Amino acid sequence: MNAPDTRRMYSDSIAGYVTSYDPAHDRFGLRTSDGREFTIHLNGFLSSEIVRNLGDGPRDTGEATRDMLAEGRYVFVYGLFYRWDGGERIEARQITFPETSRGNYVFEHPNWWVQQAAEIADFYLRGHFPDGPGKDGRYDWRSFRTRLTLSGTHVPDFTGEDVRQETDTISRLVYGLATAFMLTGEERFLNAAESGTEYLREHMRVADDAEGVVYWYHGIDISEAGQRKVYASEFGDDFDAIPMYEQIYALAGPTQTYRITGDPRILDDIDRTVALFERFFRDEDQGGFFSHLDPITMDPRADSLGRNRSRKNWNSIGDHAPAYLINAYLATGREDFSKLLEETADTIAERFPDEPVSPFVQERFHGDWSADRTWGWQQNRAVVGHNLKIAWNLTRIRALHDKARYSELAERIAELMPAVGSDQQRGGWYDVVERVADPDTGAHHLVWHDRKAWWQQEQAILAYLVLAGVSGDPEHRRLARESAAFYNAFFLDYDDGGVYFNVLANGIPYLVGTERLKGSHSMAGYHALELCYLAAAYTGLLITSAPLTLHFRPQPGAFPDHLLRVAPDLLPYGSVQLARVWIDDEPYEDFDPKQLTVRLPLSSRPLKVRVEIEPADMRLRVSSDFDGKTAHIHCEGVIDREELEKFRRCLTEALSVEPRRVEFHLCKVTEIGRPAINELLFQRAKMGLEVDFVIVGCSLPEVTSALLATDAFLVDEDRTCVTD
Repeated sequence: MNAPDTRRMYSDSIAGYVTSYDPAHDRFGLRTSDGREFTIHLNGFLSSEIVRNLGDGPRDTGEATRDMLAEGRYVFVYGLFYRWDGGERIEARQITFPETSRGNYVFEHPNWWVQQAAEIADFYLRGHFPDGPGKDGRYDWRSFRTRLTLSGTHVPDFTGEDVRQETDTISRLVYGLATAFMLTGEERFLNAAESGTEYLREHMRVADDAEGVVYWYHGIDISEAGQRKVYASEFGDDFDAIPMYEQIYALAGPTQTYRITGDPRILDDIDRTVALFERFFRDEDQGGFFSHLDPITMDPRADSLGRNRSRKNWNSIGDHAPAYLINAYLATGREDFSKLLEETADTIAERFPDEPVSPFVQERFHGDWSADRTWGWQQNRAVVGHNLKIAWNLTRIRALHDKARYSELAERIAELMPAVGSDQQRGGWYDVVERVADPDTGAHHLVWHDRKAWWQQEQAILAYLVLAGVSGDPEHRRLARESAAFYNAFFLDYDDGGVYFNVLANGIPYLVGTERLKGSHSMAGYHALELCYLAAAYTGLLITSAPLTLHFRPQPGAFPDHLLRVAPDLLPYGSVQLARVWIDDEPYEDFDPKQLTVRLPLSSRPLKVRVEIEPADMRLRVSSDFDGKTAHIHCEGVIDREELEKFRRCLTEALSVEPRRVEFHLCKVTEIGRPAINELLFQRAKMGLEVDFVIVGCSLPEVTSALLATDAFLVDEDRTCVTD
């Protein structure tokens, strides 16, 4: 009898760091995230590209592929895998580079996430409002549909006479649109967010004045005959109940809109919805909040709730923080919101860790806090993204309440998760896994599939970014970069716009069933735009030392004491400062740099407020502007090797408009290193002799002399620091 054939051939992907390139054999070494070594063979059927953003064209690097295989560079390889007894061979067919050069990841460019936010928000505006806004610039949310196709059109089944609009889906999209406005200042996003908030208040909100609470419908059905309110949830896990998470996420969009406008009606809705939580969901005996209420009796212990009777879970305990509570605190600074955040973090730190039983947190509980490991689909299983979400939010809350156990649990989760929740061959993060390792393999088995969801990648990116920024741990930054690289390489839909719901393990989009959709009960732009906003904030303010510009539109007299709070997130006190403010496009000086507040002037109309926030210890401030003829480059601080990439990026952008003259405002530069001078010489040669490079203002003598010694600069002696 012949021995079985053990040879295998299949296509797959692998990610890792280049260890060497062997031109004689046309192959390179690759080390995966967990340290395994592989050899990748190249041949004539190879293509490559640099990861591109939404809205950008392809960045083909086919001709330069081998030159780009520098040691230490992170790459994704898709190709053919051959395996047999005693050996294997991997032949690359496609290589994707998330770096433009070694160490320069595309998504760490200051504008990367801002551009992506605008593209995603526009995708949803086009999809839900194909006729655009009305003459007044407002969007008619009666045309909103919960479900959107892959290409961003309404699903045919939902374009007939009966339409379901879900409250949470609208609220999540409103959050995304408000967030896109904060990053870009584009009016269409604010108009859509404000009109969406108004629509939620008018159609989905119930104000119970007798109880002093507000609650939110699951949704409404719209037909030619009118509207039908859907009171209790009709989602499978929560059918015929009032789930806490639906009430929580009903606040997500309005709360973010409140940060921008200060509309007091929204704050009243927040307060009275929180009163609903306290009045009906809170467990006064055992602590925490129940996950579901009976819709008739409002009793969390009612037998009618079935498997949701007297239960608590991650959503009812922890989701307050990211969905609305942190943003409510950022907008108001109120002590009651601060205390609820502290209680949320205390409860998580006390109740959720489950070592040595499992490296994953315990997510579901009975009313007495005993573990519930038999509920529905979850059983004794872990949602990887929820673990990462805890690490992320505990790190945020510690900036407000400095308790060591918050960071200890966050760091422990961050340490454990890569080995048990990530794909250490291909990159990216899995969905649901068994909480207890298989005794034979030692692995935490995947439950249904090896697909990767967009929102779980977001949790990983934000968790490791904020941990890297707060702790300075290079391991956290490495994992943040790997996570962001996978997301940006495989989840962005360059053809139709937006981001994919799921990809296969190898990064190929999974386009089957509801996971083909870009609008659904589960997806509405919330996570993708939350990622853009916070990744921009954490990367620039905590890691790469770049300023962040945010936009607000406060209503007349809306904020108490005319005080606008502009902190981008809960960040360590003193780590960032408010550097510049503009009101109606004019510089404005009445602000507190350390408290990140702006004292607004009296006005009878909404004010256009733009702020620039920067790291408190920023070594180099560099910006540019163009007046149609002359590019002005303003520098302050130290231009040394450490700041070279930032200086190069600003210089390249300033020169891309092809100015006839380039003026360098260097009066606040304290030091310029040789690499920066060489960069200037290199760019000067590229521009041609007809373009003047001119030093203006009274820069330090040693700075001026160093530049003049190159014979590449002129000095404008008629300009001084005062005129700058």
